[in-house]
Amino acid sequence: MSDDDKKAAALAALDEVAGGMIVGLGTGSTAHHAVIGLGERVRAGLDVRAVATSAATDALARANGIAMLDFADVAQVGLTIDGADEIDARLYAVKGAGGAMLREKAVAAASQRMVVIADASKRVARIGAARVPVEIIPFAWASTLALLGDDAVPRRAGGSLYRTDNGNLVADCRFDLSDPIAVAARLDAIPGVMAHGLFLAEVDAAYVADRGVVTRLERRGASG
Repeated sequence: MSDDDKKAAALAALDEVAGGMIVGLGTGSTAHHAVIGLGERVRAGLDVRAVATSAATDALARANGIAMLDFADVAQVGLTIDGADEIDARLYAVKGAGGAMLREKAVAAASQRMVVIADASKRVARIGAARVPVEIIPFAWASTLALLGDDAVPRRAGGSLYRTDNGNLVADCRFDLSDPIAVAARLDAIPGVMAHGLFLAEVDAAYVADRGVVTRLERRGASG
């Protein structure tokens, strides 16, 4: 894992940002570089506005001079740039290590285009090694956790159950992802599940950096 590669992937994806766009800003260590890079371009004269997928990203963006909008008032986003815990050649991704998958999924659904940025350690032949985060409404915590099975591990922070920006809880789950579409459908059907980290249709492209070389993967093909 290379921080330089995370930055390289982020800067490559920022070349897709055009003046006048509303940009969706993701959450996590790689997305952090995209926010910093976008702030530099804004200070150089790029006219954009943005929405954030987490309170932490919103604060970082504002600190870097990016004009931020409340996503509650935004119907459509031009481009969203976000990281991933795993990404494969099908552009199936696992996300949510930062606990923002519900907001990330909502922003992605409103986006004309979503690109993932990652270093080479996140590129896999098939998603499935990483645990899949599942965001659960507290009201249905115990019952939903039971439905998710014995491999669902409650996420904790500082000795307490971790809370998302939405006030929900998170279980990090181990699933057989030989059929990720079926797993996603099963999770979507559980009433207590607010969101999960399987992003199977949302990602349009990925920028993956390996020792300074950035490769772009497109849903309809690949180019480097």
